[in-house]
Amino acid sequence: MRPVATLAAGAALAVGAVTAGYLGLVTAAIPVDLGVGRRHRRLGPLRVDIAAPRELVFDILAAPYLGRQTRAMADKIHILERGTDMVLAAHRTPLHGRLAATTVETVRFTRPDRVDFRLVRGPVPDVTETFLLTAHDDATLLEYHGDLGTDLWAAGAWWGRLVAGHWQQAVAATFDAVKTEAERRAHR
Repeated sequence: MRPVATLAAGAALAVGAVTAGYLGLVTAAIPVDLGVGRRHRRLGPLRVDIAAPRELVFDILAAPYLGRQTRAMADKIHILERGTDMVLAAHRTPLHGRLAATTVETVRFTRPDRVDFRLVRGPVPDVTETFLLTAHDDATLLEYHGDLGTDLWAAGAWWGRLVAGHWQQAVAATFDAVKTEAERRAHR
């Protein structure tokens, strides 16, 4: 009877360790940066035309970082350090139920045409992203381009595909919110 109990306890411990490791990786609580078998994949491009001036679109993008945050934004973005044109920010992204990923990124602002992000801690070891704002007529073209790097060859590439999908969905949701708010303000 004892060997069966020992096997069951060992299996339960292994399942618990795998679950804890997975949750730590997904939520970025346990960042993994091995530098072995690094592969990169492109993020984007995403593009959206916004019927609003470029300066207004830039101000809306920068407000949660450089300005005063609303309570809703404070639940999503926590500023750890702030300078005049760059912040270190923790981003909280809901995943499933009460599960959320927290990434830490530097965000650099080049007014009025660019916002750059660089991952410091997250579910993958390397991400760089750029939001480009191009004025045309009385509107703005907002573009997104990025690069996501993972370790461990094919296993990392598989993980990168999963993370990239969620990452780009979060950016698309941000673009939708910025478009709605910019166009609302521009048409007042």
